[in-house]
Amino acid sequence: MIVGDRVRLRAIEEDDLPRYVAWFNDPEVIQGLNQYMPMSLKEEQKWFEDILKRELIERPLAIDIKEGDEWLHVGGCGLFGFDHRARRAEFGITIGEKKYWDQGYGTEATRLIVKLGFDTLNLERISLCVFEDNLRAKHVYEKLGFIVEGILRKHRYYEGKYYDTILMSILREEWQKGSEREKPNG
Repeated sequence: MIVGDRVRLRAIEEDDLPRYVAWFNDPEVIQGLNQYMPMSLKEEQKWFEDILKRELIERPLAIDIKEGDEWLHVGGCGLFGFDHRARRAEFGITIGEKKYWDQGYGTEATRLIVKLGFDTLNLERISLCVFEDNLRAKHVYEKLGFIVEGILRKHRYYEGKYYDTILMSILREEWQKGSEREKPNG
């Protein structure tokens, strides 16, 4: 388990799957994801079985937040698309419980994963893609030191409109120079 001030990252359990299905069937939640068709519990169970076959470092993690004495599951994140020779991976995150949006939980979870990537997994580069209309996510990534590398123009089609996809990354040396990662509840 990876524990921060208000967030912990843990292995995804089968009991978590109904929450993921609810989140991935919520139009507001999937607006920031590359998902556009409804998802069933059976499909999510197959996904879960498939991730259990991956190496530990390639398995996504559940995001829990501390509320009083309880931990509540509010989302998921992880590193994927590893290139071990080049020491790089991609990052993805979802805070599915909308009630907890804009409270710094995504920032803390992202900070924990990036720290894991650089300090434990010895990565040199972590990259991500974010849709141009996902301003909350873009703000978090910029705050943590991710740099815009490029734009895939009209890359995403969603609800009758085309949107750009922004490519961002952070290098180990940029992470080490940045002070933002040390600030709690950012």
